[in-house]
Amino acid sequence: MLEEKEKEPAMNPFQKNESKQTLFSPVSTEEVPPRAPSPPKQSPPKICGSSYPLSIAFIVVNEFCERFSYYGMKAVLTLYFLYFLHWNEDTSTSVYHAFNSLCYFTPILGAAIADSWLGKFKILSLIGLSLIALGTGGIKPCVAAFGGDQFEEKHAEERTRYFSVFYLSINAGSLISTFITPMLRGDVQCFGEDCYALAFGVPGLLMVIALVVFAMGSKMYKKPPPEGNIVVQVIKCIGFAISNRFKNRSRNIPRRQHWLDWAAEKYPTQLIMDVKALTRILFLYTPLPMFWALLDQQGSRWTLQATKMDGDLGFFVLQPDQMQVLNPFLVLVFIPLFDLVIYRLIAKCGINFSSLRKMAVGMILACLAFAVAAIVEIKINAMAPPQPGSQEVFLQVLNLADDEVQVSVLGNGNTSLLAESIKSFQKPTHYFKLHLNSKSQDFHFHLKYHNQSAHAEHSVVENNWYTVILHEDGKNISSMMVQDAENRTTNGMTAVRFINTLHKDVIISLGTDGPLTVRKDSGVSAYRTIPRGEYPAVPCKTEDKDFSLNLGLLDFGASYLLVITNAPSSMKSVLQAAWLLTVAFGNIIVLIVAQFSGLVQWAEFTLFSCLLLLVCLIFSIMSYYYVPVNSAEIHVPANKHHLHMQGNMVNLETKNTKL
Repeated sequence: MLEEKEKEPAMNPFQKNESKQTLFSPVSTEEVPPRAPSPPKQSPPKICGSSYPLSIAFIVVNEFCERFSYYGMKAVLTLYFLYFLHWNEDTSTSVYHAFNSLCYFTPILGAAIADSWLGKFKILSLIGLSLIALGTGGIKPCVAAFGGDQFEEKHAEERTRYFSVFYLSINAGSLISTFITPMLRGDVQCFGEDCYALAFGVPGLLMVIALVVFAMGSKMYKKPPPEGNIVVQVIKCIGFAISNRFKNRSRNIPRRQHWLDWAAEKYPTQLIMDVKALTRILFLYTPLPMFWALLDQQGSRWTLQATKMDGDLGFFVLQPDQMQVLNPFLVLVFIPLFDLVIYRLIAKCGINFSSLRKMAVGMILACLAFAVAAIVEIKINAMAPPQPGSQEVFLQVLNLADDEVQVSVLGNGNTSLLAESIKSFQKPTHYFKLHLNSKSQDFHFHLKYHNQSAHAEHSVVENNWYTVILHEDGKNISSMMVQDAENRTTNGMTAVRFINTLHKDVIISLGTDGPLTVRKDSGVSAYRTIPRGEYPAVPCKTEDKDFSLNLGLLDFGASYLLVITNAPSSMKSVLQAAWLLTVAFGNIIVLIVAQFSGLVQWAEFTLFSCLLLLVCLIFSIMSYYYVPVNSAEIHVPANKHHLHMQGNMVNLETKNTKL
């Protein structure tokens, strides 16, 4: 570790002899009176006789519960907006990222309050665990440093290991919550639909537990007092330097080595040197928001994309919002893999793979990830059926009669729109696109069946999907038209509706919404949304007997028309807050693009990929010319740590089911 500078007799009164745990020194403009000798400090209680303070156990458990609450709530947030509040995808994405941005803006406020007023302990207990939105801002810049404060200087190695355990608790909380919370939402039904009450309630309970656990260790914590608002001091120092330089812009006044040196008339050298080091790091932060703009879309755009995809892994069905679990899982796997294997092999090859180079490579990989997401989106769109446009409708014909029917559809002026021969119980292969003369129109159907003719008239409205069902009416043929809800399956669920060709009403027990009654003689039920899966024996009954239907495999993102038949079948806080601000700005970028770009999804993914690639090039240039902080100029602890932060396919398929 770096040695602390000894006090000199002519020491600047603004300076203080700092602990190795403090990165930036608070400055006072008043004389500091000499302090009385401090009494010997009593060693805090340890864990099982080790050198680890018992207090950090409460901090780590608190962090696990708090991260479980935060990431669990955030995992289901986009789908809650989309399916429960019925917002569109762009609005859901925008609000998600607005919330996320707020969570990462508030740390700068939390850091200022912690440094100047409450201190790290009180910001955690009073603000951080009381309000989630503002609380996360109170927690993020303080909790890691607060844990580090619990160690004595002679236990530096244990402090280093504590940070590893601390980051492990963050990713463990994120991993478990993003896996369990979507299951609470999708596998449990509340009031006939996904149980968002439980999905939000469990994280809320974990937050209460976090508060209780943290409070239990109150008497054991070392609580460093607030040391002055360093955020305000830095801003004032920078402002004074700019103002002073502007006032002394005459050519006769000698130039100074650094623009911050113009603050020397008012602020001490140590603070100026600290701010110089800070501005160097903050300069490197400027390209980072674009990286966070891509990374945080795993909870919005990538989750929405996952709703259009098959999550069946064979051994497990992955919910759309469970996709986010891959992030903390890969963090837990890759950190030791890279640290213990890959980076060591690179070092043995004589390659200087610095932290800045690692960040640049990470950005390139993120670019490639979004390029892949764009390709996946293009493939999804290619598999999805075309959407009816203005003054267009899609129409399919289902023949439930016992013989072939000739169907002719006429528009206004007896214009022929469709002429097809439909076989008995023929599975519809596609929809016919019909053009309208206005937003709504009457279609005239001419039907030929067993050398008999029948006529019917049905009304349609543009931008919709319809199914015309042909059925026997005594010795004649009749038709009825039903509207297909083509967007019923956007949440990755399966939509089913039944047509009953029997002469008795059928009551079907399917899903958790209660029995579904299908009227006799070609009655058509409403849609019922159910999870994907095998349905080999669905209980049914009529007035005189019970039976079951074998529906087979009902897959993701599909609408099924099922026909029932009788057929077969410290300043550390400030610096950390500044890092978190890059995440906030990244979420603002997504919010702006989602709300105002008007791009289709694959084009939006491509845009983000290209933007990050450009930013990566800029960051690489900045990194090349970056001059690291000179350890001889500033008190930097050797064991300093930074926190590692962590899509509607429609396939209307007709099945004949057997009794």
